[in-house]
Amino acid sequence: MIRLPFLSTPSTETTRVSDIARTQLMLVRRRGQPAAAYIARLTGTAVFAYLLALLLPGTPRPVLAPLTALLVVQATLFQTIRSAVQRVAAVIAGVLAAIAVAAYVPFSWWVLGLLIAGTLALGMALRLGQEILEVPISAMLIFSVDTHAAATARISDTLIGAAAGLAAGLLFAPLRVQPAREAVSDLTRQMSDLLGTMAAGLAEVPEPRRAAEWLDTTRALRGEIERLDDALGQAEESVRLNPRRLLLPDPAAGLRDGVDTLERAATDMRVLARSVADSARIDSDDSPVRDAQARAQLAAVLGELSAAVREYGQLLQAGPAAEVATDANAAPAQRDAVRHAAVRRATVRLREHLAEAHRRQDDLASLLRTDPDERPEGWPLRGEILAHVDRLRTELEPRRPPERGDSTGPMRAPDGRGQARRRIRGHIRRPKT
Repeated sequence: MIRLPFLSTPSTETTRVSDIARTQLMLVRRRGQPAAAYIARLTGTAVFAYLLALLLPGTPRPVLAPLTALLVVQATLFQTIRSAVQRVAAVIAGVLAAIAVAAYVPFSWWVLGLLIAGTLALGMALRLGQEILEVPISAMLIFSVDTHAAATARISDTLIGAAAGLAAGLLFAPLRVQPAREAVSDLTRQMSDLLGTMAAGLAEVPEPRRAAEWLDTTRALRGEIERLDDALGQAEESVRLNPRRLLLPDPAAGLRDGVDTLERAATDMRVLARSVADSARIDSDDSPVRDAQARAQLAAVLGELSAAVREYGQLLQAGPAAEVATDANAAPAQRDAVRHAAVRRATVRLREHLAEAHRRQDDLASLLRTDPDERPEGWPLRGEILAHVDRLRTELEPRRPPERGDSTGPMRAPDGRGQARRRIRGHIRRPKT
């Protein structure tokens, strides 16, 4: 029903505006907090590096130290360590190259060109990554002044800035696991809503265009899966070498296997939607979706699978280090008990929906059973629908979580499957099914 503006009462309008303002304020706070924390972390790190560099004699305004600190600090501790090591190596290599050239050759434009070319080649040989340009930059700065004091100041400021950046990374590098859990929630909600939409649409014989829209929606899930995979990769890298990892169970444990399961489930949904779309294009009684009883049972199965996907997402979000509704002053043992209780509840509900889906699937199999000679056109699609439904159901079966000793090692490297998958996606595009 459409509500006309002039029919709204003042109290209703006030309440609606208040709700909108409250929602917008929550979004601003949620988005503003990470940005404010990021600005504060970088500012504090740069100021700390400058004050630390002032303790050394020789440079009245050592701005290279805070500059290095700003460039070194990254989103995760592992990235910060890698950036600091590469930057220090690049600066030292450039300074030493400039000192060696200046000792034998006077400054001129062609010597400068050779120095730039040589230091670029040196940076490539040292595999300095994004810091490769720092080698010729440092070499040009030192070669232009030709003083050992400038070389010493350049190296010392870089070391101080890198040390300040590493200290900030050790103290303030966040565990970026919550964005991955939110991405899991978004993906499972979309998958569940799509299965529910398909179930509701099977109340009557679906039009070919509507079935094609379901297929297009399942194909769009690929982008959400890639976004989730990227968020999970950031979560795994944020855990790597993070000292807070020693105090917590692996906060990303179980998410990688869960994401792989959701990716396979999305593929099952896509091929299932393809079979339903092919069935909708058959304009005869051979089509499995033109049988009212079979269509009703298929809708019931999809409805149960929709609820199962949603519960599977709840199960993944209730993993280690998940945010649970407990008192802020609760003991760790109490928090673990609450989390384990949430996992048990989600597992029980998931098994109930899968068991009901299995029972409905058996009924659907009886209704779809037919003689190939009697229905030669729609017979293969009946088997395809059953196979895809069964594969989707079994894919969502809860599995035993990894042992605690296998997932809580302080130096455990993240699984490389996600990184390899992201590299492959950059070169290969999967064909549409």
